[in-house]
Formats: sequence, C-alpha cells, structure tokens
Amino acid sequence: MSRTGPAAGRGSVLAVDAGNSKTDVTVIGADGYVLGSARGGGFQPPVVGVEPAIDRLAAIVADAAADAGLRTVAIAGHVSACLANADLPVEERELAAAVQRRGWGRTTEVRNDTFAILRAGLPGGAEPRGVAVVCGAGINCVGMLPDGRTARFPAIGRISGDWGGGSGLSEEALWFAARAEDGRGEPTELMRTVPAHFGLGSMYALIEALHLGHIPYERRHELTPVLFATGAAGDAVARSVVDRLAAEVVALAGVALERLGLLDEEVPVLLGGSVLAARHPQLDDGIRELLAARAPKAVLGVVTAPPVLGAGLLGLDHTGAGASALARLRAHYESDAP
Repeated sequence: MSRTGPAAGRGSVLAVDAGNSKTDVTVIGADGYVLGSARGGGFQPPVVGVEPAIDRLAAIVADAAADAGLRTVAIAGHVSACLANADLPVEERELAAAVQRRGWGRTTEVRNDTFAILRAGLPGGAEPRGVAVVCGAGINCVGMLPDGRTARFPAIGRISGDWGGGSGLSEEALWFAARAEDGRGEPTELMRTVPAHFGLGSMYALIEALHLGHIPYERRHELTPVLFATGAAGDAVARSVVDRLAAEVVALAGVALERLGLLDEEVPVLLGGSVLAARHPQLDDGIRELLAARAPKAVLGVVTAPPVLGAGLLGLDHTGAGASALARLRAHYESDAP
C-alpha cells in the first residue's frame, strides 16, 4: 500500500529492485514520499531474453504508476533500476538502454542489485560509502565511494571464481551426503538429514528422484537450511561448509575494502540476502571473527530493509535530493518493517 504525502503528481524517481524471484517497483516524489508501488515476478534476462524480461517489468511498472495515479508512460524524472543478472558493466549498459527506450523517465541508471542492498543498509542520511556482501541464491559483493568509484566482482559463478550462495551450499550438502553414503567420503549426518527433508530414506533414493525428475531439481535450494541445521546439531562436515562460507564472505569484503582504500578505515560492511539475513550463529560468529582480523575497524551490519529502498535512495542521490527527502523515504520503509 502506498503512503501518499504532499508530493502529489509525477514522481521524481522510479525505483526498481528486480531479483531472480521477485520485483519491487516504487514511484517516489522529489520530497521522498512514496506515491505508488507494485510487486511482481522475477527478472531473468538470461532465461527469457532482454526485451521479454523488460516486457514483464513493464507490467509491474504500469501497476506502480496506476497506484500513484499516473496514466502516462513518462512516470519519473529518473529511473533507478537495481537488477539481478546485470553482473557486468556491459550488461548494465545494455539493460539501461532497453529501459530508457521505454520512456519511463528522462534519465536511467541501471546497477547490479547488490548495490541496492548496500545503499539500503547505510544508516540515516549517510553518504554512499561502504561494502556489501549478498548471499541469497548466489553470492556477490560490491563497494562504493561518494565520488562514484566502485569495487565489484563478475559474480557469474564458478567461471568467475565464486563459491557459496544458497545454490552452491545445497550442492555441497548433496555432494558430501552422497559420498558419505557410498563410502567415498567421511561420515556425516547429512546422508540422513538431506534425503529425510524430501521424505526419503537414503541418498540413493534422492539421487534417483532428482535424476528422473520425480523431485524437481530446482527444489535443491531447500537444502540450505538443512545444511545449517545439521551443522548446528554438531555435525563436523556441515560445520566445515559453514566455516568456508564465512571465509568466503570475508574474502570478498576484504578485497573490496582494499580496492577502495578502506581496509584500515571505520566503514560499514553490510550483509544481505536470505542466507546472511537468517543470522545463523556459527556463520555470524565466523564472519565477525575473520573480519576483525582482516579489517579491524570495519563495522559489521545486517540489512533487513527491502532493497527497493536502496534503489530509491540511489535515485534520490542522483537527483540531488536533500537529507529530508532521503530520511522520509527511509522512514516509510522502516515504519512498514515487521
């Protein structure tokens, strides 16, 4: 539900946070009031193609515009879109051109959706300065400075050196569980907890069900909580995977801080995404300990605000909005938080 303030009429910023599973769009006035919003499905250009993906986004944008009482194509002065699958600068430019052709705003800026997490997590009216690590389905890290400099990674998967994310953790759980059952690997309770999650009595039965399509392979992401629960119960193998994820998070953050010259400064390192926001004690403790050794002055935080807030703040940054507008937009989302 939008909360309309004094800024009736055309929005100053059209903010888009489009992830793999869901998309949020918000129309924001120049004074930071939310004029309209809408939610829809995920944004996956690699699967459906760029233009079909933008077509799907257009339907959500139209819903947000209607919620704001706007009926024209030109909705805002500036479009701030933080998009999943915009992993490389060339992809950001391609998507920005595709969005700009729709005429939703006079100007358009497209960023990877990890930037939305970073901007959303910065406190108060803070300038965009810090590092964010996101671990949801995948894993990624970005850093930024007020002068526009950034640090980032391709984050395409194993070909770009990535490890972790919900999908990767689930694959690790399956791998260790299978090898424990057939004798190639060390013993682990994962050989029981992983198939039990699907109501099966053995890894062989689960392997067969996944291979033959009796259990959709996409459901493997459900195994990430199983991995953490098995580790929390004391299983050494599961705990080793969690420790490896903590090390990977700190490796990403440390490199980003170093690239921006922030390694020895007091600066926020923000964690977001479903895996990190779940606050698993072993993972939290591991990240905190390792980060303290790598960047002793870094201030660790977890982002719980919706990423569309970050897209909106980046948009208001672009338009030169004042501190009151930034605070008003943040207050809207903080008051809506559970």
